[in-house]
Amino acid sequence: MSFIPNTEADRARMREVIGISSNADLFTDVPEKLRFPRLDLPGALSELEVLAELDAMARLDTHTGQAPSFLGAGAYHHFIPAVVDAMVSRSEFATAYTPYQPEISQGTLQAIFEYQSMIARLTGMDVSNASHYDGATSTAEAVIMALNVAQKQRRCVILSRGLHPQYRAVVRTYTQGMGLTIAGDEDRVDGIEGLGLLCDETTACVVVQNPDFLGRIAEPGQVAALARRAHAVGALLIVVANPISLGLLVPPGEMEADVVAGEGQALGNHLSFGGPCLGFFAFRRDQIRKSSGRIAGQTEDHDGRRGFVFTLSTREQHIRREKATSNICTNQSLNALTAAVYMTALGPRGLRRVAELCWHKAHYAASRIAAVSGYVVAPGEFFHEFAVRCPRPVQRISARLYEKHGIIGGYDLGADYPELGNAMLLCCTEVNTKEQIDRLVDALEDCRHA
Repeated sequence: MSFIPNTEADRARMREVIGISSNADLFTDVPEKLRFPRLDLPGALSELEVLAELDAMARLDTHTGQAPSFLGAGAYHHFIPAVVDAMVSRSEFATAYTPYQPEISQGTLQAIFEYQSMIARLTGMDVSNASHYDGATSTAEAVIMALNVAQKQRRCVILSRGLHPQYRAVVRTYTQGMGLTIAGDEDRVDGIEGLGLLCDETTACVVVQNPDFLGRIAEPGQVAALARRAHAVGALLIVVANPISLGLLVPPGEMEADVVAGEGQALGNHLSFGGPCLGFFAFRRDQIRKSSGRIAGQTEDHDGRRGFVFTLSTREQHIRREKATSNICTNQSLNALTAAVYMTALGPRGLRRVAELCWHKAHYAASRIAAVSGYVVAPGEFFHEFAVRCPRPVQRISARLYEKHGIIGGYDLGADYPELGNAMLLCCTEVNTKEQIDRLVDALEDCRHA
């Protein structure tokens, strides 16, 4: 039941002020036949009955605690140490709002500062902001930043076809109406060398993902060569990265990237059936005035004591709209705190160990699947995801994996990469045991005849 504090006298006075006789007059712009449709709603339920119905509905879903999962494609099932949830569920973190007043928000600001410091170190960059909604929006914001760096004089954005398809779609949504040329992905230009050939004086940025959406890893020298090619024509190189892979792989900052963006859900955040997520965003110091979002910094108060403040806040909520670099009005602070606690709990060695386990388990799975007749593993180096061409439609194989074997299969690549044929993207993380992988291989053998 909703509570409306306005009395009938209050409502009558408001109607008088705006010049209407009834609340129905507020809807005169809506066609009359559509104004007040009859709602065929079920009868009211008690709280006990509602909870029972919601519980029954929840039981229809299968989560990763009930079935082995080999599904990745941008959202990943990792082990989360108990300390992470214990810390972020504390009321001073869970209920904290945006730290507008630094004098009473030192804990929240310090948590953001620590998160930024760890992301900067992980990516090999100079500066990190306080985060974005998810990997897709952080990628789109990186493109907007590149356009701002070029003072909107460059109108071409080059996207790798290996960039997450949904990220590419969000970039197009963000920039629609700006008169840009977006090249590379729809032309099916594959490989870093091909992207470099597209760069010219009209290019604002080149966006690549490493490891890419298909799991493939580019050589550091190839990425650095692309960066130099982009820089030679005055463009920026944006690298979308998997933060777990950075426990093992060369960070983009050492490959001359200008901006590093990506999805931080894997850093201690639960899958939660799709969100909320965490977009991380790191860049070079000389681009700080063109960055989006907010940046927490360390300073000293009047008495020389260490304190934390928002050093930079270039979003439209805080400054004149025409001067803003972004209209994002939040920063996923609780998700960023979760990532900070996770990285602190694991430390550099722990993060490397997680990355090594992901690598070895995925390569074990790929080697076993490659030996099954009818399945072809895509060539090339990969981290913890790899594409497999299947002997039957992926939808049928996935259905049989789940219904007969109780396994959550991989991602169907058919809609995004039709040129690959019946291809499935499989993922292994540290939580997938050898027994689960062997079960998957046996089940795929059975699915050859599905």
